[in-house]
Amino acid sequence: MSSSVQRKRIRKDPAARRAEIVDTAAAIALAEGLECVTLRRIAEELAVRPGLISHYFPSAEELVAEAFGSAATGELDRLLPPGPHDGRPVERLARFLDHTSGEAYDAISRLWLNARHLSRYRPPLRDRVLVQEADWRGRLEGLVQDGVAAGEFRTEDPLAVALQILVVLDGLSVDVNTVDAVSAVSAVSPELPAAVRRMAHRTAECELGLAEGALERAVSAG
Repeated sequence: MSSSVQRKRIRKDPAARRAEIVDTAAAIALAEGLECVTLRRIAEELAVRPGLISHYFPSAEELVAEAFGSAATGELDRLLPPGPHDGRPVERLARFLDHTSGEAYDAISRLWLNARHLSRYRPPLRDRVLVQEADWRGRLEGLVQDGVAAGEFRTEDPLAVALQILVVLDGLSVDVNTVDAVSAVSAVSPELPAAVRRMAHRTAECELGLAEGALERAVSAG
């Protein structure tokens, strides 16, 4: 007589399953690009049937948009958390710029370039890119406003300053992508000059009435 017992399949809560799908898609998008996010690929990663993925996301376009949104929001929440804040505005801005101008930001930087390129002909992704751009702009503008209120920053237009900083960071992301492309075909890996890496810092200091090097000193003091 067989003593084997059939293992009962455990159903995941719909919210948990959906979150698992999105997290998996976001991880693939960061590591390999949004083009690699397909219903079949996510099903393979989770060892489920593609039909289960399509139950939550009827089209791959919706999943791609959600993957990008999840990755971008996760990074934003880590860099500029909503709600009550710890530390002085100048310290928070310095940490934000140190991360977004450093190598740790390269993966999300490449994802933004990828998303903006694909969004030209993928409406769901285009809409999500616009939402994320507004969120990042709003969080950074809020940080500048906090600094003005605390007497640490001087500007009459926090939004304009936030936009200038983000434009510089976008430009740096293009340079990073170019450096990566050259590294892929050359034994020599070019490095961005330190002055270029710190362009966002210098822009912020100039526009906010800070002395040159003030943001670096704020990180050291914090």
